[in-house]
Amino acid sequence: MQEKKLHNDTRLRPGNHCVFRLWYHLVLVTKYRRKAITAEIGARIDEVARGIVEKHGGRIAEVKGEADHRHFLLDLPPSTQPSRLVCSIKTATSRIVRKEHAAHVRRFYWKPVFWSRSYCLLSAGGAPIDVIRRYIQNQGLHKN
Repeated sequence: MQEKKLHNDTRLRPGNHCVFRLWYHLVLVTKYRRKAITAEIGARIDEVARGIVEKHGGRIAEVKGEADHRHFLLDLPPSTQPSRLVCSIKTATSRIVRKEHAAHVRRFYWKPVFWSRSYCLLSAGGAPIDVIRRYIQNQGLHKN
C-alpha cells in the first residue's frame, strides 16, 4: 500500500542543498533471457534490491517481472550514481541467488552468471519532453 502512495507522490524530496524528485525505470534481464526466475527467486531479488536502494537513500516504488527479467521503478536522490547502483544490485542479487538457489540456477547456467551484462535504465516521471522543451523555448516571451 505504501508503495502505491509513493508512486503517486509528486512532492519534491528535500536534500541537503536541493529539492528533487528523480524517477528511474530499471529493467534487468537474465543472461541469454533464460527463464531462471521463479516466484521465490523473484521475491529474494526484490528484497535484496530494496535493501541496496534504501542504503543509497532511495526507494523502490514498484517492482515486478517475469521468469527472464525484473522491472524496478526507483526514486533516487541526486547523490546516487545510477550506474553504480545498478552494478551493486546486479552483483549482490546474482551472488545471493546463485548461492541460495544453486541447484536451480545450475539448470540454466554452467558458469557463475545470472544477469545479462546489459541493462535498461530510463528516466521517468515529470512532464513529457515536448512540454519541457516548449517551456524552455518560451522563457522570456511573456514579460509583464
